[in-house]
Amino acid sequence: MSSDSILVTVEGGLARVTFNRPAFLNAMDFEMGGRWRDVAHEITSDPTVGAVILDAAGPAFCAGGDVIAMATSQATGADVTGAAHTIHDGIRTFALSDKPIVAAVQGAVAGGGLGLMLTADYIVAADTAKFVSRYANIGLTPDLGVTTLLPAAIGQRRALQLLLQDRTLSAEEALDWGLVAEVLPRDEVAGRAEEVARFWLDNATAAFGQAKRLVRVGAGRTLPENLDDEAATIGARFDTDEARMRVAAFAAASRKQTSAKENA
Repeated sequence: MSSDSILVTVEGGLARVTFNRPAFLNAMDFEMGGRWRDVAHEITSDPTVGAVILDAAGPAFCAGGDVIAMATSQATGADVTGAAHTIHDGIRTFALSDKPIVAAVQGAVAGGGLGLMLTADYIVAADTAKFVSRYANIGLTPDLGVTTLLPAAIGQRRALQLLLQDRTLSAEEALDWGLVAEVLPRDEVAGRAEEVARFWLDNATAAFGQAKRLVRVGAGRTLPENLDDEAATIGARFDTDEARMRVAAFAAASRKQTSAKENA
């Protein structure tokens, strides 16, 4: 399997995952879907990785599945289902992992690209980016996590507006709807995404990652299950050297502030 469709670098605890089919607007064909799954397992199982940047080459972030490849490869419905399962494996692996992910969205996002984008926990978008569904326009139904991740991000009613109408959201509308976290000039997006990732790495990135995991996994569980997981996770974190050091520093600073107020 070629590694060219998705580029991966890992340096200083930061993994960068780059969609790299710019001539096809980074749409996922069958090969790229397999590469996505493999990259997800590789990155999330790497103990040296503390944060992930998801970005893309070229003018578009991701146009979803490669419909042209589907139409010209003599693929059957079973083939398309199998490809969707493969890509879903990668989405699930990234989304439910303990690695915090920031997406740098420099261009248009369409169809399943919405689900791939929403694999990230924090999204920085260019002010020229556009967001659209268009599944039904070609007689297909949503995949790549769109029917779960999109309503979770913007609510069911707004998700239905995007899926059931030929509507394109501007970057500002996406920000207003809660689809993205920040909107910046295109030339500032990459730098800001790296700044977010570095914030995690420079602080307790493992704790940020566990917080992300608890929220993501918790969406599909009962309250008692979530409370048990929260209790176990905070206890496990408290026993780490990093947490003990940070808790002690916080307590010392609080005592100092209290003492200063009392002596004022």
